[in-house]
Amino acid sequence: MSEQSLPSPLTATTPATVDDGAAAPAGGQTPAAVLWDLDGTLVNTEPYWMTAETELVAEHGLTWTYQDGLGLVGRPLLESAGLIAAHGVPLPPEEIVERLVGRMVEHLRDAVPWQPGARELLDALREARIPCALVTMSYRVLAEAVVDAVPEGTFQVVVCGDEVTHGKPHPEPYLRAAEQLGVDPAACVAVEDSRPGIASALASGARTVGVQVVVPVEPAPGLTRIASLEQLDVDRVRRVASGETFDLLDAAPR
Repeated sequence: MSEQSLPSPLTATTPATVDDGAAAPAGGQTPAAVLWDLDGTLVNTEPYWMTAETELVAEHGLTWTYQDGLGLVGRPLLESAGLIAAHGVPLPPEEIVERLVGRMVEHLRDAVPWQPGARELLDALREARIPCALVTMSYRVLAEAVVDAVPEGTFQVVVCGDEVTHGKPHPEPYLRAAEQLGVDPAACVAVEDSRPGIASALASGARTVGVQVVVPVEPAPGLTRIASLEQLDVDRVRRVASGETFDLLDAAPR
């Protein structure tokens, strides 16, 4: 993909899927959209990725540890593949990506491993007529396997890692999703689980929720932290959109 300038933040607009005449609930304002990370956040694919990485590295007589796998969480695929090559796997990064993606497609065709609370929250957002976008560093073939597993119209926009110039932690993926939705990123709520993803979402100006799944979610200005999507509902999404932050890492899911 050729180098291109980043989309500039747009003037806030209300997507057609939102009821223009509806008053904002007392608990907060309705976000222009909710922007979702995929791996680790909506679906529990990190164990699948680590297994695929371990198998590939082992084919070449090398060892891949859990800590090695953690170091790739949230990174663009080609960057991750470059680190696997640097680990000693004698394959070009493009071939490493092809091998890993192929293995992941096999897993997702068997079943999509939804995180607890993910499907329920997506359904609730759709019923509330709040648009959603999928913003992932996975390639489109993987994202489509997840999109195909939810009702039509759950995601209005899908931005994938093989379709951006700059991957996370750069803000381009989230800025692009907001641009395609026709909304101001600062009027959106982003939900992420990794350090690069959280950095990308915050840099875009989106109100950001960090879900602690595989890697620690460190405190940051303007960041809401939760331990599970079961702790997030439409009311709390609206409160985050209004500028409220809260920390529920030590709270049990409701």
